[in-house]
Amino acid sequence: MPTPIRHFTRRALCAASLVLALPAAMAWTDKPVKLIVPAPAGGTMDVVARIVADQLSTDIGQPVIVDNKPGAGGGIGVQALLQASADGNTIMMTASNVLTEIPHVMKTAFDPLKDVKPVTAIARAYMVLIGAPTLEAKDTKSLLAWVKANPGKISFASYSAGTASHYAGMILNQRAGLDMQHIPFPGSPPALQQVMGGQIPIMFDGMATSKPLIASGKVQAYGIASRTRSPQLPNVPTMAEQGYPEIEYSNWVGVIASSQVNAALIDKINAALVKAAGAPKVRDRLVGAGFDMEPLTPPAQLAAAVRADFDRNAATVKQFNIKLQ
Repeated sequence: MPTPIRHFTRRALCAASLVLALPAAMAWTDKPVKLIVPAPAGGTMDVVARIVADQLSTDIGQPVIVDNKPGAGGGIGVQALLQASADGNTIMMTASNVLTEIPHVMKTAFDPLKDVKPVTAIARAYMVLIGAPTLEAKDTKSLLAWVKANPGKISFASYSAGTASHYAGMILNQRAGLDMQHIPFPGSPPALQQVMGGQIPIMFDGMATSKPLIASGKVQAYGIASRTRSPQLPNVPTMAEQGYPEIEYSNWVGVIASSQVNAALIDKINAALVKAAGAPKVRDRLVGAGFDMEPLTPPAQLAAAVRADFDRNAATVKQFNIKLQ
């Protein structure tokens, strides 16, 4: 179960109100900001980055340049972040899985608990089990029966080894007694292309990238990886309802910085991001894109949540013997 981030105390809520009133003159920098995204354009992280970057640029009076650096399970993007000057002018929009999931099954050149600092979580994306539009199965029971009838012949895609997309597929494989083959991709968009085209029949994907495809009939939805139904897809049952309560996965999407950035500067960046994410048009765009909004969370509290999720995923990897393929 994803570690909950507790809501603010009264003091924190008052501080958040002050943050939202910060003028542009109190921005943390007078230079352009580079916002690294460790994934291809069009994916979950990229969607949030571009929505937030527009407002952040307006608020701080400086260009905010989105720089996509996909590959190595987010490692290429993180390395670019760590190699930049620790002056706060280079930050990274990431999904939490880059820090809490991927490092357990992929060798990374960074320590997710020491080399980077969470700044703020902005939105949360729940996972949904989707399938090719040509599949005859219209519900999860029929889908799994079809997979069982074709042992060793069916594959599932993921948007990278060691992500929630991978974990959820492997847990379904084991809990349902299936023999699906895992095929990882460097991000959600290329994996979705294969599912839409029917080359790979199913995958667990983030709500933000799948929701418009479900609405347009380009993929089918079978189950939400959550204990409760999503208001984004209220007619789609949860995996828990269908007998798989272990498949409960979501990722927060937010900003991290190098651990070399000093705490005072982290607080200033947090303040600017909280202000940008709190703008009504930003919230509306994020919810419309398929995200749930995250409660505003101080950096130290978010760091504790990252560690808790990291430990949870370590236990999942061990329990289900999930390995890099």
